[in-house]
Amino acid sequence: MTNRLRVLRADQQLSQADLADRLGVSRQTVNAIETGRYDPGLPLAFKIARLFSLKIEDIFDPD
Repeated sequence: MTNRLRVLRADQQLSQADLADRLGVSRQTVNAIETGRYDPGLPLAFKIARLFSLKIEDIFDPD
């Protein structure tokens, strides 16, 4: 699965730590999602989508 999280985070001028705090996860989790090593579950995917005011499918692409 690919995602646009790094680009969206950069557009909002958020560090990985800032985003992690807002999502209630570790900075390592944000890094793992951005690099494609971890696919978030639905609750976290919904949190990410809400934070950026987007649909999940606008952020994550199943390839």
